[in-house]
Amino acid sequence: MAGRLELTWWNKDRALIPAETGKYSYTWVDRADPRACQTHYLIDEEHVGDRSDGGVHDNLLVRGESGDVLEALTRVPELAERYVRKVKCVYIDPPFNTEKSFSHYEDNLEHSVWLTMMRDRLTMLRTLLSDDGSIWVHLNYDENHRMRCLLDEVFGADKFAAEVVWQKSDSPRRGTGFSTDQDVILVYGKTAAFAPKRSERTDEDNERFTNPDNDPDGPWWDDNPTANHGDGKGGMCYAIQNPITGELVRPGTSASWRYSQDRILASLNEWAPYRKENLHDAEYRAKHEGVPPEKTSDDVYALVLDVPLEEARIKVEERRAAGSWPEIIIRQGGTLGRKAYIPLQGSNPRTWWTNEEVGHNREAKAEVKALFPGEPAFPTPKPERLLARIIRVATEPGEIVLDCFGGSGTTASVAHKLGRRWVTCELLDSTVEKHIRPRLEKVIAGTDMGGATILETHTKEVPLPGNTTLKEARSFNLVLGRLLRIAAEEGISFDQSSVEAMRELTRTRTIRTQVWHGGGGFDVARLSPEWVEVETDEYGRLDMFTTPQASGDVLARSIAAHLRYRLTPDDPWFVGVKGRSRLAVVEGILTMPKLEELLFNIPEGDTGTLACYDTDPGVDRELRRRSPGSRILLVPHDLFKFNPQEA
Repeated sequence: MAGRLELTWWNKDRALIPAETGKYSYTWVDRADPRACQTHYLIDEEHVGDRSDGGVHDNLLVRGESGDVLEALTRVPELAERYVRKVKCVYIDPPFNTEKSFSHYEDNLEHSVWLTMMRDRLTMLRTLLSDDGSIWVHLNYDENHRMRCLLDEVFGADKFAAEVVWQKSDSPRRGTGFSTDQDVILVYGKTAAFAPKRSERTDEDNERFTNPDNDPDGPWWDDNPTANHGDGKGGMCYAIQNPITGELVRPGTSASWRYSQDRILASLNEWAPYRKENLHDAEYRAKHEGVPPEKTSDDVYALVLDVPLEEARIKVEERRAAGSWPEIIIRQGGTLGRKAYIPLQGSNPRTWWTNEEVGHNREAKAEVKALFPGEPAFPTPKPERLLARIIRVATEPGEIVLDCFGGSGTTASVAHKLGRRWVTCELLDSTVEKHIRPRLEKVIAGTDMGGATILETHTKEVPLPGNTTLKEARSFNLVLGRLLRIAAEEGISFDQSSVEAMRELTRTRTIRTQVWHGGGGFDVARLSPEWVEVETDEYGRLDMFTTPQASGDVLARSIAAHLRYRLTPDDPWFVGVKGRSRLAVVEGILTMPKLEELLFNIPEGDTGTLACYDTDPGVDRELRRRSPGSRILLVPHDLFKFNPQEA
């Protein structure tokens, strides 16, 4: 796109392949290099847990490099059908590129390598996301600014939803310089259809709502009766007479009354008699709303008192004393307010997440330590409460959560407990065996009793006495507890019933506890082996070959995945089908007798794609003559758009 702002870096147009097995170590190659674009499939290893859902499982743990796993999910037809545009939430906690080496992974990638690695994965993750899905990228400040530009490029700057700041520390860091107490989580939607779920309302959210007039509809907040949305027609900025001072009041500049005039008039009439009167103030209203006078109607009436001012004052005070006031409030000075009741829905998610709300680093490490006593601590786990907040904001029960940097398995564990389906993968077998799999097995068995296992929600129990606020009540209980401890140390006793009575009067919340009891299951799979390699001959020229592992079923399934053919395991002649095309893989030379067999078994009206290492003379011509549209592909060269001599 002309004029588009893009982040650029060295070798942006090239691809990366792993330089070492089991590490984030990469080598640059041409994007058409088969080592970068060969498709892997997933090999099922086993199922863990029960199959109470009739055998339909979307919980998937994959051993393998994240880029290859994502390519399998997006390219292999059987997997693409399950996951492409079906994932509701992606959460990734990628290597932060902090130039430090951890025991579980290398976190020292050079900037351009890191950006290409992340670009390629973000592109595939976007393919997997549903149209109303979202991606949450967890970072510190080493690469945050670059990642923001990268996400703008892949998802679009207009898809940026939020930058969540997580207070990861519970105390200042020692040493020189600043103590960085937070990480950031960048949130982007796949499309404009993404809408974050509202969070559950807290005591603090509701603290400002009171019920001074004993309204049967419950507590309310004295809110603004105007709205900043002038309708441009000069119709909603009319005057209302103050029943205490007699002056005419209007909304502020570019504002209008929130409700219809009839609705406001009906409410005012409960305080004192009002009537409509034309003040012929069209010129004022036109100027007020910034519209031409000729577009402003003179047929807009003010709301004025229909009784003398002194009588109106008396009626207002009588109505105030009666309680249960109308929705339009007349305050002590005669100004107008509006009753706003506690919303039925929670609050929009905020972008500042404290460690009190969602946990901190020490809590996360304690959770993992409790799961694996005696084991070396995982270096950078995230608290389960943090992931629970993300998953609740981004998904509903039953929807799919994906994390392609599995780490200690926190995302999958929390998603499972919250009734979501999940997919995760991890590069290191040792991490899968020591952390992720045992942790998930404990979740299924119901023996993981930490983190999001116990879910607490807080609700206000009873109105507090007098004008006591929640903050005051909590401070009182904090000081009371401190004094009781000091008194106990000094041998001073109090009447226990009095203490309990004070605590009951200032109790601010009740705790409802939901406990995870276990259940469900997951599939374990691993990536298929490499099936094409590129080597340099004695003259320094590149050429490609199939690997020693690429034989029999591995070769057939790999080619089918690469060409995006759906497997046909019950067909003795063809390994896959795509539309009206059948795929056969011949491990060796395609002879004329073999061609005759395949031609005889191609269904009428279908064509064949025949992959082989070589052919007998005349085979290709015979295939084209007898089955127009069919083709022969020589393995591996015809499967890749790669010229080794130009790479």
